[in-house]
Amino acid sequence: MKPKENLPTIYNKGLSSHKSLLNMQEKLRQIPSVSSMLMNTRISNLVDEFSSEVITKIVQNTLSEIRSTTNCTSEIPTISEIADQISDHVHTNWSNWPRNVINATGVVIHTNLGRAPLSLESMKAATDSSKSYSDLELELISGKRGSRQVRVSKLLSALTGAEAGLVVNNNAAALMLGLSALALEKEVIVSRSEAVEIGGGFRIPDVLKQSGATLVEVGTTNRTYVEDYEREITEETGAILSIHASNFKIIGFTSTTSISDLSNLGARRGIPVLHDVGSGSLLDTTKYGLAAEPQPQASIAAGADLCFFSGDKLLGGPQAGIVIGRKKYIEKLSRHPLARAFRIDKMNLAALTATLIHYLKEETEAKIPVWQMISATSDDIRKRASNILNKISSNDLYSIEVIQTESTIGGGSLPGETMESVGIKIAGNNPEKLAANIRNGNRPIVSRIEDDAVIFDLRTVLPNDDDILATVISENTKE
Repeated sequence: MKPKENLPTIYNKGLSSHKSLLNMQEKLRQIPSVSSMLMNTRISNLVDEFSSEVITKIVQNTLSEIRSTTNCTSEIPTISEIADQISDHVHTNWSNWPRNVINATGVVIHTNLGRAPLSLESMKAATDSSKSYSDLELELISGKRGSRQVRVSKLLSALTGAEAGLVVNNNAAALMLGLSALALEKEVIVSRSEAVEIGGGFRIPDVLKQSGATLVEVGTTNRTYVEDYEREITEETGAILSIHASNFKIIGFTSTTSISDLSNLGARRGIPVLHDVGSGSLLDTTKYGLAAEPQPQASIAAGADLCFFSGDKLLGGPQAGIVIGRKKYIEKLSRHPLARAFRIDKMNLAALTATLIHYLKEETEAKIPVWQMISATSDDIRKRASNILNKISSNDLYSIEVIQTESTIGGGSLPGETMESVGIKIAGNNPEKLAANIRNGNRPIVSRIEDDAVIFDLRTVLPNDDDILATVISENTKE
């Protein structure tokens, strides 16, 4: 019998397996206990600062993860290393957010950076409305329940000439509300060139579908006439919708139908005309050397029944969706169930009210940051750039100079339009690393990279941040 010849091999495998088991057990014994972790100074400080129950749970989960991923070759982290990991996680994820950043990209309405910064008055209004109780939905004179829309409706009417106004939480919601209230299970006529994606996956055909309306496209991609709309009007038509091309251009052999012509058609056939103007610029952008951006008041003057626009773009206020137009339609939107789902909160409503008051006082260029930036001259920006450059410590590692550059409006406003600007250019080794270091510092500054150099465009840097910019650049470019 020869089976005994296999015994040495079987024995060696068994011995090896036994050693691995012992080695693994030894590794697991090296993992700190929960109680030992809680005695660490950094962890105990977290317990003092945050909920002890939550911190203990994080410690348990962290140790459990280490235990589940440990093998015979693993290096077991020390108590100090684990504590550092937990502390970094807590302070990274449990700090106030979003953080303030300095926008040196040159994009005035930067969606990724929160779009329009607010005026001091708008910020104070938002704070005042929330630090105590407010008369948000109470008529103080009568003591009866009121509407949060009354005040802002009157302001919008005064500014635009509309019969009434309504404010919701963003312009996508405003358009959805308008379509749902006026064209549920009906057809909405849209030019083929305007059945587009506005941004962030927000597509007009999808909006119409979700609102319960049916899209009827007319015309061609580049040319649509009023006759195209009229031919498609039936008893099933609920509205005519016109959407401003806020983030793209169609140039060349083109033709579009004016709001005035559409409004005349709608009035003649008894069909409401809805006009989404996007950015909602109450000021004439041609005054600043830019192309004409459609103005809400012009839409109303041209006869649009409802006009939709954003609060946090060229208006320069907080995130909001604004609807102005005929009172009978505004009231219909107000009574729709979605109006409550989309309603604006008290802080944004207070900030928007303060922003609109700036327009009534004709102090937009002096008070609203977006218009301060747009109206700033190249000479003014160059003076600021020279002052900043004088405060930056020079060295042999980087070339730092003032340059002429170009800014853009951004935020789906005035596509292709640029403004002359002035910036600080830093050339040297590894511009991506320099930009990343400055972006990830205690006072984050977001720049742009062009031609292997870091550019800080000062048009979008608030003047109060000039000294911070100079200090941060000096600290990150010193030898």
